[in-house]
Amino acid sequence: MGANTSQISDLSENTSLKALVGTEAISENDPFWNQLISFTFISPTCSGDSKMLEEAVIPLAKMLMENNPRTGNFCALVRIFLGRTKELKISTECQDQLFIWQAHNALFMIRCLLKVFIREMSEDELHLQFSYQEMAPGVCRETSREDLLEELLSNLIHLIVEVPLLDITYSILFEAVTTLLVLFSYQLFSKDILRDGVVYKHAMKGRCLSLTTTHIFEPKSEGGLLYGLASGVASGLWSVFTLGGAGTKTGLDQDHNHLPLSNQSLLLLLVLANLTDGPDFPNPYRQAITCFRNTQDTSVPPVEQPHTFQINFNSLYTALCEQQRSDQATLLLYTLLHQNTNMRTYILSRTDMDNLVLPILEILYHVEERNSHHVYMALIILLILTEDDAFNRSIHEVVLKNVSWYTERSLTEISLGSLLILVVIRTIQFNMTRTRDKYLHTNCLAALANMSAQFRCLHQYASQRIISLFALLSKKHNKVLEQATQSLRVRQGDNTALPDYAQDLNVIEEVIRMMLEIINSCLCNSLHHNPNLVYALLYKREMFEQFRTHPSFQDIMQNLDTVIGFFSQRLEQAGSDLSVERVQEVIMKGAQALPKDRLKKFPELKFKYVEEDQPEDFFIPYVWSLVFNSGVGLHWSPQGIELFSMDSG
Repeated sequence: MGANTSQISDLSENTSLKALVGTEAISENDPFWNQLISFTFISPTCSGDSKMLEEAVIPLAKMLMENNPRTGNFCALVRIFLGRTKELKISTECQDQLFIWQAHNALFMIRCLLKVFIREMSEDELHLQFSYQEMAPGVCRETSREDLLEELLSNLIHLIVEVPLLDITYSILFEAVTTLLVLFSYQLFSKDILRDGVVYKHAMKGRCLSLTTTHIFEPKSEGGLLYGLASGVASGLWSVFTLGGAGTKTGLDQDHNHLPLSNQSLLLLLVLANLTDGPDFPNPYRQAITCFRNTQDTSVPPVEQPHTFQINFNSLYTALCEQQRSDQATLLLYTLLHQNTNMRTYILSRTDMDNLVLPILEILYHVEERNSHHVYMALIILLILTEDDAFNRSIHEVVLKNVSWYTERSLTEISLGSLLILVVIRTIQFNMTRTRDKYLHTNCLAALANMSAQFRCLHQYASQRIISLFALLSKKHNKVLEQATQSLRVRQGDNTALPDYAQDLNVIEEVIRMMLEIINSCLCNSLHHNPNLVYALLYKREMFEQFRTHPSFQDIMQNLDTVIGFFSQRLEQAGSDLSVERVQEVIMKGAQALPKDRLKKFPELKFKYVEEDQPEDFFIPYVWSLVFNSGVGLHWSPQGIELFSMDSG
């Protein structure tokens, strides 16, 4: 780095870098700067190399922090870069690789220095570092004539918005996105959610926003900054996923990350979208995400919204389907489904929903290997989808062949709906034995409840698993009930609080009640479509006996009693030693004969996902844990990270 350096090990002895961080002020007109930014250095993309680079930069950055108030050399470097950015678009059109290369190098140096500055000083102190400039040879003082930090921020945004993605611009676009991530990284070092600060104010209200407003919010620019940040950077906002425009990139180690720019852009988009609202203004980046429209949609929106832009929903949908292996893609899908009604309507209208649902189910199936946040996001996505009745009907019409990742049992042919039920039940059982997270239980059961009235032609195995889950709950209920009873005998006359297992009993009875309601909902609404569920119910009918007189379940047990009694009688009339096929035949004929008015009507089971109060307390640490773990070419020492505990990060 500096004067043709190409190895990390050379940095500490590099004469140009020593001059930059030293005690002598260097005029912006000095040929030194041209020499400094003319080097070949492969930006590290793996964590190990990034750590080595940071360790080499730290002593240089600390020296510059000490000397910059007198030399203004850091500010001079920033202005050298800013001078180059003014010509970047023209340089791109002219294929001036030398100019772009030098601009990239200057920004790379700024980013490396900023990363150390941010770790070592407050935002106000950082702001001061941007305010020193040489006034006369060897004399510096603060100046308020310009805000160089704001100038840098707005130029980075301008660069992302305006410079097209080509092989020769890929590296500088990557640096621009990465530098913005670094500038926002003060959040990592704060336990509290940051709701102000210099960088925040500039990004939300300053020149940056006025610059981006002309791009973000004009339909003709197809998204401006957001279009740029999460894909103007990769050839259109959402083609960040589609792998389009990546090509072969020099200067970036493709062995470690096939699409560093795509990954980095998505992380930055999530950081911006999850910035907190200001005291008197909403987050404009989140607003832009909530209302963008499909390029194929020619209708005029009922109310012209100032933040609306258009993108190709088909490309975005395809990309989302392909990228669900990563937390950040799943988090983006959640954000769009939850906050953008246009995108949610479009997704629910697709006839190939299996392309989206299957990757989500695979996340849940491998729950042991995923972090809990990724599992939550996948589950909430399913819950949001199951709020739609058309979705709940259509998933039973999609037939899948040989689902390779489902290894517990060979499923040669199964509907998407039955597979969804199997995976959600498996998640509940995993949670019962391992994590015991009530929130996870609640969302799993809510998704099953939303689907229950539209259960159609349930697979034999899915039907068995529904009843098996109830059997597991029943067994657990009896065990906890026995413990609670013994405890009450021991504790007679003791006025202390209820022991945990008595509270456990309340929780498990709530879950049992919900499972009975789900089975009841299916029987009331689609019994004749689900002979396999009736068969499984009859096979385990003795298990339901104990709940018939239980005050918490008496009402809901009436319908199950009616169904069990009706079909048991028909089976008795059919004779003894019936084959499985004969039993199924009796059930199918009986299902047509059972009068619907024999079953008591209950309110429809419908649950709607509602985001918690102060969602930023969950999402901001989650997003920054993704930046910490997945940011390309970025390494932070775990020491000093305050936003999240390192085991969750």
